[in-house]
Amino acid sequence: MADLLTGLEPEPAPDITGANAPLADRLRPRVLADVVGQEHLTGPEGAIGRMVAAGRLSSMILWGPPGTGKTTIARLLAAAVNLRFVAISAVFSGVADLKKAFAEARDHARLGRRTLLFVDEIHRFNRAQQDGFLPYVEDGTVTLVGATTENPSFELNAALLSRAQVLILERLGRTALEQLIDRAEALEDRPLPLTPPARDALIASADGDGRFLLNQAETLFSVDLPEPLDPAGLSNFLQRRVAIYDKDREGHYNLISALHKSIRGSDPQAALYYLARMITAGEEPLYLLRRLTRAAVEDIGLADPQALVQCIAAKDTYDFLGSPEGELAIAQACLYLATAPKSNAAYMAQKKAWRSAKETGSLMPPANILNAPTRLMKQNGYGADYAYDHDAEGAFSGANYWPDELEPQTFYEPSGRGFEARLAERLAHWEALRRERRG
Repeated sequence: MADLLTGLEPEPAPDITGANAPLADRLRPRVLADVVGQEHLTGPEGAIGRMVAAGRLSSMILWGPPGTGKTTIARLLAAAVNLRFVAISAVFSGVADLKKAFAEARDHARLGRRTLLFVDEIHRFNRAQQDGFLPYVEDGTVTLVGATTENPSFELNAALLSRAQVLILERLGRTALEQLIDRAEALEDRPLPLTPPARDALIASADGDGRFLLNQAETLFSVDLPEPLDPAGLSNFLQRRVAIYDKDREGHYNLISALHKSIRGSDPQAALYYLARMITAGEEPLYLLRRLTRAAVEDIGLADPQALVQCIAAKDTYDFLGSPEGELAIAQACLYLATAPKSNAAYMAQKKAWRSAKETGSLMPPANILNAPTRLMKQNGYGADYAYDHDAEGAFSGANYWPDELEPQTFYEPSGRGFEARLAERLAHWEALRRERRG
C-alpha cells in the first residue's frame, strides 16, 4: 500500500514549531480541547464535539471573523478522526489545483483513506468553481471544510450550502483573549511588559482577533523595555488597529441596520455608537446622511417634520465643512432622529396609495376638478360645478375628489404622536364637515 501511495501525498508543510516560529504558531492548539472561545462548537454538546465523538465528519463551512481558529479547527478535526488533511487557499489556487486535489483524494479513497479538504477563503472561488466541489462532496471523495469571513448566504452557492453544515465561529471574548495572553506568558516564561490598564487596552485592541493579539504580544516580547508600558505608551509603541469593516459586505449592512433600528427604537446612545463605528471605520459620510434621511421620512415623518429638515441641513453642513468638523452635524442629525416622536404613518400611506394606483389603473378624476382650457372640454362637462375651496366657509368645500368608479379610501392615518396629533385633529374636523356638507 505504501508503494501505491508514492507520489500521492501532498508536500509536507514546513516545520514552524521550533523556537524561531511565530508566537501564534508555537501556541497553536494540539487538540480541540485547547481551542479557546469556540466551546459552543468544540465542546461535548457542540456540533463539532458530537461529530468527533461519533468519529464521523460531515462537510462544513466555518464562518467567522479573522483570528478565531478556523484553520486550527480544520487541522485538528482531520487528526481527531484520522483523515488525510489537504489544505488549499482560494486566493492562490485555481481549477488545476482543485482537479489535482480531487484526483489524489479519489486515489486515496480507493485504498481506504478518506481526505479532509480544507479550503481557506472559499468565498473567493467563483460560482462555477464552487459547483465543481459538488460531485466530490456528494460521493464522499472529500469531506469539505471551507473557511470564510463572509456571510455564506451571500457568497456561496445554494447547492453547496445544501451539502454542508454552516458553523458560526464567534469573535473571541475577553476571557478567551486573556487565556491566550496567559499561554503566551507561560511559553515565554515572563509577563508582558505592560501595566494592568495597558494589558486591558491590548486585549481590547484585538477586537476579538486572537492572531492579532498574539502578534502584538510577540512584538512586545521582542524588545527590552526599561519599565512596563502604560496605555498611552502602548498606543505610541503599537500601531492603532483598524476596525474590521468591509464597506460593501456584511459588516456594512449589519451596522447600518443596527443604526437605523436604534433610531427607530428611540435609543440615541446606541444610535450614536453605531454611527461612530461606521465613521471611524471609514464609511462614506454621505452614505450615512442618505440613510439618516431615509429614517427621517420612514420612521418619524410628520410626527416631527423638522427631522427631514435637520437631515438636509446636516448634509449641507457636511458639504460645507467636510471631515472631521462636518461629522458633528451628522451626529446632531442622528441624535435628533433618535429623540424625535416616531410615526411610520406617511410610509404606510405611501405603500397603500402606490398599491391602489397599480390596482385601479387609469380611472379618470371626477369631471368637476378637471381643467377646461377649450370650449369642447367645457361642453363635455370638464370643470362643471367646481367648488373653489377658498370661497367656501373655512376654506373647505367638502367636494368629492375621487374617481366616480372608486370609493374614497383612507391611506394616511396619523399616529397621534408629536405633530401628527394636530394633523389627526384636522383630518377628523374636515371629515365631519365633509359629511355635513354632503347632507
